[in-house]
Amino acid sequence: MRCAHWRRVPIDLAREALEKSGATYVDRAVQCQLSAHEGEHFGLLTDTCAYGTALWLRWHGTDEAELVVLPDCPVVAPGPDGEGCCLFAGHAEQHTWEDALKG
Repeated sequence: MRCAHWRRVPIDLAREALEKSGATYVDRAVQCQLSAHEGEHFGLLTDTCAYGTALWLRWHGTDEAELVVLPDCPVVAPGPDGEGCCLFAGHAEQHTWEDALKG
């Protein structure tokens, strides 16, 4: 089950994200992409950064948010057609494809 926390993207960070990534659009609000958890939250802004990285919004509670460029998670689901994890390397929560395996 995905984390239910959302965060508005501050306008200055949205502008910075557009400049850093070369994207033409960044959402004004993002949902944490981790499974339900406590602690820092991470919302995907764009994956148009350098190969194998993505630009994320990181926040904790009501603390200020910041932009972080993180490498993609290299883990794939088992099997010949294993789906790749859509998170970043080193995340502590389950991989994005693990919910689908449980269902």
